[in-house]
Amino acid sequence: MADAITRWIDDYRRAWESNDPDDIRALFTEDASYRTEPFAEPWDGHIEIVEGWLDARDDPGAASFEWRVVGQDGPQYFVEGVTDYREGPTYSNLWIILLAPDGRAQEFTEWWMEQDADDE
Repeated sequence: MADAITRWIDDYRRAWESNDPDDIRALFTEDASYRTEPFAEPWDGHIEIVEGWLDARDDPGAASFEWRVVGQDGPQYFVEGVTDYREGPTYSNLWIILLAPDGRAQEFTEWWMEQDADDE
């Protein structure tokens, strides 16, 4: 299943760069839940996820992203990442992704913390 998370993150990056609603929808089950912060109200289902994503979208090429799996519990993955905006801050990320049997996310929760510029 580790290949499943690699495929999913590759597809996430494609959607991140394209902001194409079809690419975004393809990542998630129809009833998926996407939380932009652990305690935020989720975006539920394709309509809310696509709308929320596009409201917060980045321009193509605005950031690089490096990641690694730090844990797995069955179909649930814990991913540590670093997002480096070319003209802005760098963020440490933690993602919790619950994959459905078809490889799409049923649940996605992200934490993003701005790194101190002095630490870069």
